[in-house]
Order: sequence, then C-alpha cells, then structure tokens
Amino acid sequence: MSIFSQRISQGGDGYRVAVKDTVDVQGFPTIAGCQALEDAAPAQENADVVNAVLTAGCQLVGKTNLHELAYGMTGVNRWAGTPVNYHYPDLIPGGSSSGSAVAVAAGQADFSIGTDTGGSIRVPAACCGVYGLKPTFGRVSRRGVLPAETTLDCVGVFADSAEMLITAMQAIDSAFATTSHLKHIRLGLVDVDADPVISETLAALLSRSDVEITPVALPAFAEAFVAGMVVINAETWHACGHLLETGKVGEDVALRLASAAGTTADQLSEAEAVRERFTRQVDQALQQVTALVLPTLPSFPMSLADALAGKTDLSISALVRPFNLSGHPALSVPLETRDQRPVGLQLVGRKGEDEILCELARLLSEFLPNQNKNSVEY
Repeated sequence: MSIFSQRISQGGDGYRVAVKDTVDVQGFPTIAGCQALEDAAPAQENADVVNAVLTAGCQLVGKTNLHELAYGMTGVNRWAGTPVNYHYPDLIPGGSSSGSAVAVAAGQADFSIGTDTGGSIRVPAACCGVYGLKPTFGRVSRRGVLPAETTLDCVGVFADSAEMLITAMQAIDSAFATTSHLKHIRLGLVDVDADPVISETLAALLSRSDVEITPVALPAFAEAFVAGMVVINAETWHACGHLLETGKVGEDVALRLASAAGTTADQLSEAEAVRERFTRQVDQALQQVTALVLPTLPSFPMSLADALAGKTDLSISALVRPFNLSGHPALSVPLETRDQRPVGLQLVGRKGEDEILCELARLLSEFLPNQNKNSVEY
C-alpha cells in the first residue's frame, strides 16, 4: 500500500504511532518523499514530537510517505510510492500527509503524526475518512521537523475516533487537558462555496446534533486562500529551492518550485496584510460562537487515475488553507454522503482552545452514522 517509507520498531508497548517523513527520528534519514534527499544522513536526534510519544510509552512503527517535500495535495508520489486510500481506493488519499492518514485508516497505527501547512492534515483526513487536527500555530513543537522555518506549518495528529485524537494530543502536548462537557454550544456556519451535496451532508449532521447554528461571514476568506498560497510558495522555495539543482525533484513539485521562485516582496507584503485582516475577522467571529463550522473540502476528491495521469487540484485546499494563514486550530471530522463519498466537517476554534475543538468533535461524532469500516493487516 506504499504507506511507509521506512519501517521502525522503537519505544514501549503502548499505542502504535506512525510519523510523517518530514519528522526526524534518530538513526533514520528524513527524506520527505524526495529522491534528491535519498542520501541524507540519519537524523542525529529525535524531533521533539517523537520524544514526546516515546516518553508517553508509545511504539513507533514507521515513517510514512507523503506528497514530495510536503508540497502537493493529491498525495501522489511517483518515486517514493503513493499510499492507497484504504476506504476509497479509487480516490486520491490527499496530501501532503497521505501516508499518515492511510496508516490510521488501514489500522496500521493507532494514531499518526502529520504536518499541516496548507491543509496537509485536514485534506487527507477528509479524503481517507479519519479525524485530523491542525493545532493552534506554535502549540506543538516543530523542532526537528522540515522545514525548519515557517509561519504556516503545524505538527498535528490523525486518529480514527475523536477519543483517540484526544489521546494523541495528550501524548504530544503535555499542556493538553481534557475538557468537561460543553454547555451552551453555538456554532458559526461559515458562508463558503462548496458542492451542494457536501453542504447538504454537513447540514444534515448539524440538524441531527441539535446544536445552535448561526450564520457567519468572513469577507476576506477568498483573499486568505490566495495569500496562503503566496506565503507557502515563498517559504517552500526558501527551504527547498536548492534541490532543483539536483534534477531529482518530481515534475509536479519541480514546476511548483520553479514558479514559487518568482514570488515578489510586494506579493508577500500584501499577503501579510491579508493575514492580519483575515485573522482579525476570525477572532471577531469567534467572540460570538463556540467554534466555526464549514466543510473541509469544497468538492469531492479526484480519482486516483486522474491524479496519476498528472491532474492536480490545489483548490481542494480552498476551505482549509486560510486557517493556516491565521493560525487558528482546525479539525476535520469524517463524513460520508448518501452515496458513500468522503467529505468532512471542519471545526475552527479560538487560538489555544484545541481541547474545545476535540470535545466538539467527540460530541458531533455521536451523530455520525455507523459506517462499519473494519481494518485489516497488510
């Protein structure tokens, strides 16, 4: 299934944990799914998040494949291997943390570690039918994670239940506390463009949950998506642009990197102005509600065949990328349409209130239809 780039057996006999291959594990190279890094020296020490899961008694089972250099949304990787979407094998697994999502969906890990720079946890979580959390920016240490410098990227977790998502966060963040049952829940439904079937699926779940819903507008939402693209392009070029000289970067990522090299100072300055404006709008909206709610995906995941044929779709991140720009915690709850296609419900919370998001996910999960998905060993 091309889930793992490297198999590992380290740690205690607790929960099995897989980590994205942008995260350092002592004694293993960090390759990031890129042939240009295949001769990288083994990491000399663990990333902080790896030390945290080992301290919690967890068992490392492997490093997972990803969209090359964590710079794509399909999860297709022609050199390292494309993880097959376990529950929906005809569809893309999503990127960039494809292997980490599939490892959980396939029962190869109890929870997994991914990174999210522009939706790279929430998109594969929605595509693969699992839970995925991008914590508040800076809440979980990124020491030992590629790229070293970023204003967008967050280390987060995948799990097959809200309860396991909470367990995972408790393992990687010593400050993460359980939250008592919430009272007077009020969700702000963000007005966004999404496939009508996706919007109807989300509305049906919310109506079953009987929580109070109020409409919310974020006027700079579309601008925030564009600004997020500008920032990720500039930062990825800074971190990885030199690898183009090797001639060993896959075609899709090489083209994106070459284009990213043209990002201008004026574009970055405007993106930062949008970041400030959009962040203020989200903060103001969250003063009135417990959390924001909206779809994770604006449209259905493309077919794996189309992706393997070279089709790309960065717009799949249209509803998630803005919250990387603003730094708010965001969580994807798995949903299926009536015809059993994967989508997702996204919750966005106040900065530092990751625990509340997880509790909301646990509450809403009680109203999910039983999908009877069973994992098997590979």
